[in-house]
Parts: sequence; structure tokens; C-alpha cells
Amino acid sequence: MIKTVEAIIDGDGNIRLLEPVDVKLCRRALLVILDEPGIPSNETALLSEEALRDWSRPEEDAAWSHLQPAK
Repeated sequence: MIKTVEAIIDGDGNIRLLEPVDVKLCRRALLVILDEPGIPSNETALLSEEALRDWSRPEEDAAWSHLQPAK
């Protein structure tokens, strides 16, 4: 099976996949570095949205309400 997965490489050479990859065994991979800028800063926030989704619940608001300024 051949699958293409988008990734970002930071200035230190660390590779971050932009989607999960499910492989059962060790596999070889090829990396193609594109000659274009990385993710714009606002897109990083959008990529974090799913990880932070469970923070948008009434229980979370109640738990942290003591840190909010009085209205």
C-alpha cells in the first residue's frame, strides 16, 4: 500500500505528521521537501482545535470559573 501523508518540518528538522498514520509493521518512507513556506500561524490554531475540543464543555467552564473576572 502506498499512502501520501502531509507533514511539517521545523527549523530543527523535526517532522510532524498532520494526520495519524496506522501501520502494523515497520515501513520505509520517502520524504519530499517542498520549496514553499510552512503552515501559516493561524492554521496552527486550527490544527489544535480538535485536541482542545473537550475544553468547550459546560463542566470545564464551571471548573475554571473561579479564575474568570467577575461580570
